[in-house]
Amino acid sequence: MGEPVTVPLWLFATIVVFALWSLLDRLLIPSGRWFVRRRLNRLIDRVNQKLAVEIKPFQLTKRQVLIDRLVYDPQVVAAANDHARAANVPREVAMVEVRRYAREIVPTFNAYIYFRVGYSIARAVARFLYRVRLGFADERTLAGVPPNTAVVFVMNHRSNMDYVLVAFLAAERAALSYAVGEWARIWPLQQLIRSMGAYFVRRNSNSPIYRRVLERYVHMATEAGVAQAMYPEGGLSRDGRLREPKLGLFDYMLKSFDPKGTHDIVFVPVALNYDRVLEDRTLLRSLERETARRSAWFAVRTAFGFWLGQLGLMLRGRWFRFGYACVNFGGLISARDWLANHAGPTGGDLRGLDKDQRFEIVGRLARDVMAEIARLIPVLPVSLIATVLLEADRPLDELELKGRASDLVAHFEKRGAKLYLPRGDRDYAFHVGLRMLALRHLVEESDGLFAATATDRPLLAYYSNAIAHLR
Repeated sequence: MGEPVTVPLWLFATIVVFALWSLLDRLLIPSGRWFVRRRLNRLIDRVNQKLAVEIKPFQLTKRQVLIDRLVYDPQVVAAANDHARAANVPREVAMVEVRRYAREIVPTFNAYIYFRVGYSIARAVARFLYRVRLGFADERTLAGVPPNTAVVFVMNHRSNMDYVLVAFLAAERAALSYAVGEWARIWPLQQLIRSMGAYFVRRNSNSPIYRRVLERYVHMATEAGVAQAMYPEGGLSRDGRLREPKLGLFDYMLKSFDPKGTHDIVFVPVALNYDRVLEDRTLLRSLERETARRSAWFAVRTAFGFWLGQLGLMLRGRWFRFGYACVNFGGLISARDWLANHAGPTGGDLRGLDKDQRFEIVGRLARDVMAEIARLIPVLPVSLIATVLLEADRPLDELELKGRASDLVAHFEKRGAKLYLPRGDRDYAFHVGLRMLALRHLVEESDGLFAATATDRPLLAYYSNAIAHLR
């Protein structure tokens, strides 16, 4: 009875491993989860006291629960059945596809990552690259929004920096759930973006089953009152001008909207502009369809050379960041009120309309929101000076250039445009705009006369186009 039992070393090691795993699984992991969850709940309580739009329970629901809700949504299941019959495949195959799409779309919102990691990164990056300014915020923006209202920030799309800039400036108002394109589905960026509440959108997908899964997720999030952000232009502006809005996300939010229900949807127009868009030359090049596509190695080499050049400017004390980046926030546009006044005999209820009838109404609403965004576009120094140089029929001395710029400012002020003049000083603003263009060699100076560089006039037009609609 008292004799020792001898076991092989490998068996003893296995027993020890399983014992440690049981200790970890039964004692340490639950305690760790409780500690993290407790700190996270405290953070959420503190954040909700500051936010104009609180974090909704939907955002705190476990991701797997949301995926299951989406997969077994009656409309999604019906779409899967239709797809199975049309493609002559088993229903289980269609449901596997549905689940794959649901996992791709549904985010994993983490308040700690959003407000501690994401916000800190966004603030640091935005302030390192630009002089970030909140130019204008309508006093009605998010003032007194009822708790059961879904707030949707609708923005023009100038640069991929838009995500960073607006997330930083809107962090004191709401935790935004972005609709993000497929460009961000790369490791590890995908995990970070998803943990900040963003959901991915395949903008060119023609799959009806994918469209139905996306539609139902957007409906679920909107009905739950999640604050969202979207770019209705569907992509970056290639020539600097505002593009026509795409109606997909607008329609997903409104097609099941009950104007007599307890929930409302309000759209917040957000307008952005930059003194320098990092992707400007790439965007202009994409307009040239016959131009050969450059390799990934060329892109990497060019990016490395660009940042090496910026480092050289920093070391010589000649780096001025990339100028000003400005954001303007407009007033609320209530879907309930707009539909009641503009949807005709429907009374604002779009649920009984066919797609063509619904899109006609939704299109008018989208264009009204985009018109408000257009009105709010910030007029920045580079756009002003670029416009003056392009309109000049001869080289200008500095005094005449600033005189024409001053006349243009007066014209914009008369039209009610939202100008951002650094330090409230016109002369300084003109100096900043001219300096930014000169640093990029977009302006030639000869004997005190300034003129647009002939080969870079399309690039100057890109910045001028940002405010051309305000003329």
